[in-house]
Amino acid sequence: MKSWIRQHRFALDGAFATIRRAPGSFLFNVIVVAIALALPFAGLTLLDNVRPLSQQLAVEPELSLFVTPGATREQARALGPVLQKSVGSQRATVTFVPREAALDNLKAKSATAEVLDTLGENPLPDSYVLKLDGYESARDAAGIDALADKLRALPNVDSVHVDSAWVKRLAALLNVLRLALLLLAVTLGMVVIAVVFNTIRLQVLTQREEITMAKLLGATDNFIHRPFYYTGMLLGLAAGVVALAAVALSLQPLNSAVAEFARLYASEFLLLPLGPLESAGLLAISAALGLVGAMLSIRRHLARLN
Repeated sequence: MKSWIRQHRFALDGAFATIRRAPGSFLFNVIVVAIALALPFAGLTLLDNVRPLSQQLAVEPELSLFVTPGATREQARALGPVLQKSVGSQRATVTFVPREAALDNLKAKSATAEVLDTLGENPLPDSYVLKLDGYESARDAAGIDALADKLRALPNVDSVHVDSAWVKRLAALLNVLRLALLLLAVTLGMVVIAVVFNTIRLQVLTQREEITMAKLLGATDNFIHRPFYYTGMLLGLAAGVVALAAVALSLQPLNSAVAEFARLYASEFLLLPLGPLESAGLLAISAALGLVGAMLSIRRHLARLN
């Protein structure tokens, strides 16, 4: 065990020695890799901030049913038992909303109270709100649309609207963004591997005489490979740190604009950097990409030297 630790410590010291010999080249490669990593890191940060918001918005589907304007109050209330029967035996809440209550609610939630007062008559119809929290097709868009079509055919029903359809659209949009981010991450991950591959190739060519001498002295392939592996891992790790720092710093000016926009909607939404666990995972992935690039490069080019 002590021998294994000593060998890896020696390889790590060799990697740091290689970096010290050409710090400018190493820094340049770190910046190039960090730029490639910053894009998926920024996308993941954005999705991580939007995910809790989307979960709060993902309410159960609701249907708003508006009674024909010419219908009497008795006809409007008679729709209640019919609607309860139409949604089946599943758990569903059917709430009658009188036109007077709807007008008062509109006045309380908007700045058009004075305009509404000038109309004289109440322009809003009686309505029902159906919360399908227990409906068997509550999460099935086709089932909800079929139910809405069924309710539209009832007498004294003017129109039916699916209030939470926009929530489904938001969820679908987030799924598309996740897929796009995955494809972007895979593509840029290949870029990172290519940059590390080329960096290690140049180091192998530069240290060709040292490698040849070490082989003549009986050094094993693993002994020669390890310093290059650590160099690739350090390159990926350093680039990951720079990318995370750049994304975190870019959130500060963005939050100024986001806070002003959120204030208009009485919200305090702010973009936050990734947590310690997520950041550690991204750094591990960055180091792993550097290691893969180094392994591909060192095995190919040392095989040519052999």
